Amino acid sequence: MRQTRGRRCCGYGVILLLLSFVPPLEAAETTLSPITPLIREQSLSPEMVALGEALFHDPRLSGDDSISCASCHSLALSGVDQRVSSIGIQGQVGTINAPTVFNSGYNFVQFWDGRAATLEEQAAGPVANPIEMGAQWSEVVERLSSDQPLVAQFRRLFAEGLTAETIRQALATFERSLVTMDAPFDRWLRGERDALSPAKLRGYRLFTQYGCISCHQGRLVGGNMYAKMGTMRNYFLDRGGEITPSDLGRFNVTGDEGDRHSFKVPSLRLAVKTMPYFHDGSVRSLAEAVDIMAKYQLGRTLSPRNNSDIVDFISALHGQHPLLE
Repeated sequence: MRQTRGRRCCGYGVILLLLSFVPPLEAAETTLSPITPLIREQSLSPEMVALGEALFHDPRLSGDDSISCASCHSLALSGVDQRVSSIGIQGQVGTINAPTVFNSGYNFVQFWDGRAATLEEQAAGPVANPIEMGAQWSEVVERLSSDQPLVAQFRRLFAEGLTAETIRQALATFERSLVTMDAPFDRWLRGERDALSPAKLRGYRLFTQYGCISCHQGRLVGGNMYAKMGTMRNYFLDRGGEITPSDLGRFNVTGDEGDRHSFKVPSLRLAVKTMPYFHDGSVRSLAEAVDIMAKYQLGRTLSPRNNSDIVDFISALHGQHPLLE
């Protein structure tokens, strides 16, 4: 009997000892989270960033000197214009919602349909698009070449001087500098326990439990994969209206039927400020967007409280940058 009791006491002691080494739930969550904090790109040339910023705001990149990159990607508005579709030269209306330029250097591809592999390649598109900036690159280079201080700046930075390619490199370098740092959720991931309110932490747990995190994870909480819009229900049928070429998504690039209505998953990093939502800009309320995603991507209906907590969590993803208001 003594030996049996002794063995039992020893067993309980081992269990208690092991339990003492089990980390608290939050510690385990931060260690195992599929989301990782944003980090700054350290290798960027400050002078090239400054050049790119000047070009980003330069209307000479448009065909009639009327708009700049910043016209559709206002840094004061978290890198968007808050329109359903942007307005190009001569008042022309674009065909798709403009995504934020902040943190775009961490996207695995650029544009909703992923047709550009890099920011340099992406920068070539809007300038030459007839309903966006409506310019020819040769004309842009000729126009900027009359600006001697600008030409001298290009010569200091690039052996080839001012060319279409070096303009795009400078723009892309500036965009890579637009990283929003120290979001409350990132601080929590780094161990700052009071960085999240109880509602935000509960929202993160719901975000994970419901499966939102299967598409929205990684450094950008999105931006690293494609997903079909409407996996559980037909979003486009319920939305109504004509199916436009922009609604076809990745299919426009690949011609693969499996890519119809598939889009690059947007980052949620600045989602609390980058309304309206989705490629079609059809929703202005983040709470409504969360409900739609739950319904069409997960087949779930959220209670008002759960919706509110998830929105609170998404707000905790918004970090800081000197160019953000």
